[in-house]
Amino acid sequence: MVIWKIASAHLFFGAALCVGAVAQNGGAGDEVPVSIERGTVPETMTSEGAKLAIGRAVKFLEEFQNQDGSWASPTIEVGLESGFSVETYYAWQVAAQGLGIQALLVVEETPARRVALDKAVEWFLTTRLPKRGEGWDVDYVWTMLCDLVALVDLQADPRFQSPDTQERIIKRGKEYIDLLERNQAFHGGWAYYDNPPFTQRPKWGTSFCTGMVLPAYKKAIAMGWSADPDGIKAYERALTYVQRCALPNSAYEYSLSEIPRVAGESISDIKGSLGRIQVCNWARHLCGDERVTVEVLRTGVDSFLREHKFLDAAFMRPVPHEAYYQNAAYFYHFGHYYAAQVIELLPEAEREAYHAKLRPHLVKTQRKDGSLTDFLGSGYLRVASTAYTVMALQMGL
Repeated sequence: MVIWKIASAHLFFGAALCVGAVAQNGGAGDEVPVSIERGTVPETMTSEGAKLAIGRAVKFLEEFQNQDGSWASPTIEVGLESGFSVETYYAWQVAAQGLGIQALLVVEETPARRVALDKAVEWFLTTRLPKRGEGWDVDYVWTMLCDLVALVDLQADPRFQSPDTQERIIKRGKEYIDLLERNQAFHGGWAYYDNPPFTQRPKWGTSFCTGMVLPAYKKAIAMGWSADPDGIKAYERALTYVQRCALPNSAYEYSLSEIPRVAGESISDIKGSLGRIQVCNWARHLCGDERVTVEVLRTGVDSFLREHKFLDAAFMRPVPHEAYYQNAAYFYHFGHYYAAQVIELLPEAEREAYHAKLRPHLVKTQRKDGSLTDFLGSGYLRVASTAYTVMALQMGL
């Protein structure tokens, strides 16, 4: 997912509610309605419903793709996103490009999908790197986070193993690693703004930004993409930052505080941390943190499903963090994607039951054209949310 500043509020990559294809409970032959209304969402959904939704979402990615292989545009598309640096719109576009590529990498290949993937990768590897937009506006960190993950996945994909392609993937991966390490805050985290006095190395970090890149960063270091020992030290600082954001109530702070406030309708309550718990637990578990056991993972997913109404209440609200427990709309599809990732870390016998409960909450937000968005309607947001949903649903098949 992506996060921005509007009237000093925080925003993020997301995905739209109430008009999508959904399968009712039952077998592969079930009739699948064109749309569903509030209050009629099934409690569970079979894999057949997920396959239909994936097909429609990928079709959108194919049709929405520009001729040059990119998605969306590097310009402002929604008035609510005014006030950012001109460079930031390009940074968001390139970040969404990485997510779109990840989605096409995991779905079943068809001739049309392969054409879209090859064009997307070519643009991805040849377009220029984004730059810092302004003193406070460090949104190009989103590009580093999303695209390093995509590059690690590309490097391992058997379809992109030619020497020339591998050379270009590695070169770009090293460029993003270099940018990440130069933009890591002193405490180890990454985020998308800076506070006065503006400094070359930003001073702010968030738990979810830092968590989403940690497993890929670890793999990149193992592949030699980062200068040793500087890269290892940066990775260790980042992991420590996410660990320090963990609270005794099983939630995660938005960003590290000297004295966390967990009282009343706090964002640091579990109900306000639903979109952060999954990504942070997932990252810590994959990075070898033995404190994040299978039981901890399971408890996090159970909380996500039990308190899901607070994500629904925030869905598509244009003012960030105005919902109960300061939930923001932009956590919706981001949070569901990482919930699916966590489910894949549970014992195999448990996974399908959890995926079956997660699927309706994704498919119910799909629009008639197959796309999704949970916050605003900008092109890069639609690509990001659609990609997150495709990957989340695919994990359950």
